[in-house]
Amino acid sequence: MAEKSCIKRLQKEYRALCKEPVSHVVARPSPSDILEWHYVLEGSEGTPFAGGYYYGKIKFPPEYPYKPPGITMITPNGRFMTQKKICLSMSDFHPESWNPMWSVSSILTGLLSFMMDNSPTTGSVNTTAAEKQRLAKTSLSFNCKNPTFRKLFPEYVDKYNKQQQLVPEHLSAESPQGDNPKPEIEKLVNSSGEDVKKVDKPRDTRNRKQPFPTWMMLLLFSIFGIVMALPLLQL
Repeated sequence: MAEKSCIKRLQKEYRALCKEPVSHVVARPSPSDILEWHYVLEGSEGTPFAGGYYYGKIKFPPEYPYKPPGITMITPNGRFMTQKKICLSMSDFHPESWNPMWSVSSILTGLLSFMMDNSPTTGSVNTTAAEKQRLAKTSLSFNCKNPTFRKLFPEYVDKYNKQQQLVPEHLSAESPQGDNPKPEIEKLVNSSGEDVKKVDKPRDTRNRKQPFPTWMMLLLFSIFGIVMALPLLQL
């Protein structure tokens, strides 16, 4: 059971976080256990974690703030193992370096800073920047499958739902015709009709009847005249 001083300290820190939120950090205690806190770290711009939302837990000892907490991360991230305690100077891996003046906000700010670094430690993993970026894109979707996350961080669930609603609109914006390609089809049909007419015009010209040549008519009249004059010459 937590000591009274521990409870008062954690309640005070929660009020401070609500009054003055820390950039890229959101943290809330479990409704049923003030010693268990849940947090979300938002990936910083200009890093492979940009656009990522990393959910995890902090488990405080009943002697807090005189003893350090244990820290784990739940969201796959490419930097730390999931569901494994992370070794930090401000975690229970190093009680000798713990400072009672440190708070939830300073712990999570330090965790976020260490996450952006590549220094190896117990609970860390080594992955490529491309893998970290891929995990960042799928992080919110992964988190929203967790019932506890959905309950404690409804604002992130709303963010995810809005992102999902924007997907069809984005696709529609890329294809203005949508599912109705009729104008394009009509354009092609009209274009084909015009081409057929253009091709048929020379064909119609070739099929026209040519007028009877004038010289041919004169020749026929001359022959006819000679034939008619032959009986008269015999007389």
